[in-house]
Amino acid sequence: MNATVLSVSQLNTYLKSVFEGDPNLNVFIEGEISNFKNHYSSGHLYFSLKDEKSVLKCVMFRRYAEYLKFVPSDGMRVICRGRVAVYERDGQYQLYAEDMQPTGIGALSIAYEQLKNKLEKEGLFDISTKRPLPESPSRVAILTASTGAAIHDMLSIAARRNPLAEIVFAGVQVQGDTAAEQICRAIEKINGLNAADVVIIARGGGSAEDLWPFNDEKLAYAIYNSHIPIISGVGHETDYTICDLAADLRAPTPSAAAELAVPDCREQLYFVSSLKNSIYNSVNSMIDDLNTGLNEILNKPVLLASLDDVVSSEILKDLLSENGIPFSCDTEDEGTLKVTFGGSFSADDIYVDEGDFERANQIYEDFLNSEPEFDEDFFDETEETENADE
Repeated sequence: MNATVLSVSQLNTYLKSVFEGDPNLNVFIEGEISNFKNHYSSGHLYFSLKDEKSVLKCVMFRRYAEYLKFVPSDGMRVICRGRVAVYERDGQYQLYAEDMQPTGIGALSIAYEQLKNKLEKEGLFDISTKRPLPESPSRVAILTASTGAAIHDMLSIAARRNPLAEIVFAGVQVQGDTAAEQICRAIEKINGLNAADVVIIARGGGSAEDLWPFNDEKLAYAIYNSHIPIISGVGHETDYTICDLAADLRAPTPSAAAELAVPDCREQLYFVSSLKNSIYNSVNSMIDDLNTGLNEILNKPVLLASLDDVVSSEILKDLLSENGIPFSCDTEDEGTLKVTFGGSFSADDIYVDEGDFERANQIYEDFLNSEPEFDEDFFDETEETENADE
C-alpha cells in the first residue's frame, strides 16, 4: 500500500476546502461569551462561545461588528450566525460570525442600557446641568420631519398659545441611519447662529427600531453641549430615549413639548391684570390709611390751637413795623411785655411797651382773621415777563 505524504499546509488547505464545501456548516450557534477581545485598531472582535462541555473559537470582522447595536461582553449568552471554517495558518477551525443577538432580551434593550449607564457615569444626565426654560421665548426652534402630524400639531398649538412667538423650523430625518447625524448638525447650527431661545426635538410614536436614532451617543453630547435649552418630545408617554434623558426637559409627546415651550399669552395677560389690580388696591388702601391718620392728627384740639396761635418771629416783626409799634428782641426792659397771643403761646422773645401790648395783640388777631391778599400787578408783571421770554 502506497501512502501519500502531505505537508501541514496541504492538509490544512484540504480541510479548509472540505469545510467550505459543506452547507451544513452555515450555522446558528448559541453559547456564553468568554475571552472577549475588541481590537479597537482593526475593529475585529475575537471571543469564544462555550457551553457545559465544549468551547468554540469565534471571530467577527469589522464589516459585521459595526452593525451591532450592543457591546458584547464576557458572560453574555448570545446566538451567533455564521460559517465554520478552518484558519489555515494555525490549523484550527472556528466560527466566522456575521451576526450576533443576545438571548432572552433584545439587542436594542441591551444597547440602550449600556449607553445609558455609560453616559450617566459621564454626567450627561445630572440635574445640576439642566438649563432652565425661558419664561417668554420670542423664537422657538423645532427639529422634526417636514411631513407628518407632529409638525402640524406643534405649529397649531404655538399659534394658539402665542401668535407673536416666532417659529424657526429645521426639517430633519427622524428615522434611519442618518437621522441622528442630521439632528446633531441642526443643533450645532442653531447654537452657532443663536437662532432661538429654546429648541424642541420631536417625532411621533413608533417601534424601538424607529426611535433608535434618538438613542445615539453623539446626539446626547450635542444636546449636552448646547447653550440653548432643549425640550425632547419623542414618541409617546411610555417611550424613553437617551435624547429624553440628556434634554433639559422631557415632554411625553410633541404636542406637550409645544405647550411647554410656548407660554399661553392669555394666562400672562391675566397675571398682569391681576397684578395691576393688586397694586391699585394696595396703594388705595395705603392712601386711605394715611388720610385717616392725618385727619385724626388735624382734629386734635391742641394742634388746632397751636396752628391758630403761633406765628413766626419774622411775620410778627413785619406786622409791628408796618403799624409803627416799637419792639425789641431778647431784652425785657422795664415797662415792656413779651408779646403773647391767645394766652397760650408767645412769639420768640419779642417785647413791646405796655401801652402798645393790647394793640399789638389786636393787630395779630386781625391778621389771622383776614383773607389772603394777592398782588394782581405782581402776577400781571410775571405773565408779561414769561411771554417776553418765549
